Amino acid sequence: MRKTVKFMFLFLTVLSLAILTACTNSDSSTKGGGNEGDDTKGEATKTEDGKVSIEFWHAMSGTGQTSLDEIVANFNESQEQYEVKAEFQGTYEESLTKLRSVGGTKDAPAITQVFEIGTKYMIDSGYIEPIQKFIDKNDFNADELEQNILNYYKVDDELYSMPFNSSTPVMIYNKDAFKEAGLDPEKAPETFSEVIDAAAKLKKGEMYGFSMLTYGWFFEQLLATQGGDYVNENNGRTGDATEAAFNSDEGRLVFETLNTMNKAGTFGNFGTNWDDIRAAFASEKVAMYLDSSAGVAGAIDTAPFEVGVAYIPYADEVKRNGVVIGGASLWMSKGIAEEEQEAAWEFMQYLTTPEVQAKWHLDTGYFAINPKAYEEENVKEKWAEFPQYKVTVDQLQDTVPGYATQGALISVFPESRQQIVTALEDMYQGKDPVEALKQASEGTNRAIEVANKTKK
Repeated sequence: MRKTVKFMFLFLTVLSLAILTACTNSDSSTKGGGNEGDDTKGEATKTEDGKVSIEFWHAMSGTGQTSLDEIVANFNESQEQYEVKAEFQGTYEESLTKLRSVGGTKDAPAITQVFEIGTKYMIDSGYIEPIQKFIDKNDFNADELEQNILNYYKVDDELYSMPFNSSTPVMIYNKDAFKEAGLDPEKAPETFSEVIDAAAKLKKGEMYGFSMLTYGWFFEQLLATQGGDYVNENNGRTGDATEAAFNSDEGRLVFETLNTMNKAGTFGNFGTNWDDIRAAFASEKVAMYLDSSAGVAGAIDTAPFEVGVAYIPYADEVKRNGVVIGGASLWMSKGIAEEEQEAAWEFMQYLTTPEVQAKWHLDTGYFAINPKAYEEENVKEKWAEFPQYKVTVDQLQDTVPGYATQGALISVFPESRQQIVTALEDMYQGKDPVEALKQASEGTNRAIEVANKTKK
């Protein structure tokens, strides 16, 4: 495990430096800028029958890719002007690396799917045309979309990309184990202290009470729901962040809560692999764990017991703030032909329709970016059968808007997340939680400092 973590840290460090290098090769002085005075290039690519043909680079695999391919095919059949070609590019990191070689030129894909922590980089890259330009030009009513999803991708009230596959974390738990432990199966623990107490009661034989994937995203969420910022400058939303802010009372509470359960033997450490922690839950090796809302369907399908879904826990001393959006959004390329941009915009609008979003939600478990999708009959029927799905949406819509839940903007997020992973692993091996978190903060500060110097 330690070798894997060190390799990942090296990989993400190299990736972050590569991204920073890319920033120096573009005009990052203007948001969404780059390639001054050269908004579009060349003529549009067309099919034999005259349709404008565009490429859509994505990182969806499995059921996500299957659903996406069907959606693209339906769009292509729905009109006669445009043809979208969906092309799988590997992981988010691999896709972004490929984009760097063609970004801002006529050879760039019209649409690229980029994970949420790539938002700051994409804005500064010079590769993109802000979606706000097309919203304003076409009087598109973005207010119809889910506001707590839009909030992440808005910077200075401008929407730079179109949200697509959006998710948040949830608490998933074994209702049968709750009953056996004398706990109410219809009421999951809500606060950190309640999680600690419940984990102790649920620990039985080889079953741990609680677990959390060793992944920075979950730390960010447990920080945000307390109202804690990840970096300064209001989470990088009112200026470029210059240092980490997570080495705070809120951040220490998260580490100390996990450390308390780990020392008590009620916390199960299943590492960094999503499949491993999900398999542990299905095989009754852990009774409660944090997962993505997109993982709910899989948990219900594979578990041989009744599955419960609840909001993520928060500190006893504060009010619940809510969750930060994860997943990815779709970015419009700058430098391609105007007709190709128009084709991309038509496809993006198609993706936001209630019917398409209902399909996407039911196929994948991701949120519908258009809440009207939840009024579709097929969604109502699914929710009636599996009310766990509705819990994920309720948590999102109950989120209190603010800088904490809007999410942080930093260009070196991958490296910072790896700092958190290393800190958690060190803590589970016996390192003082306060010292471990401090180390992650210092590592993040160094990465931010390099990024800001390079940008200048």
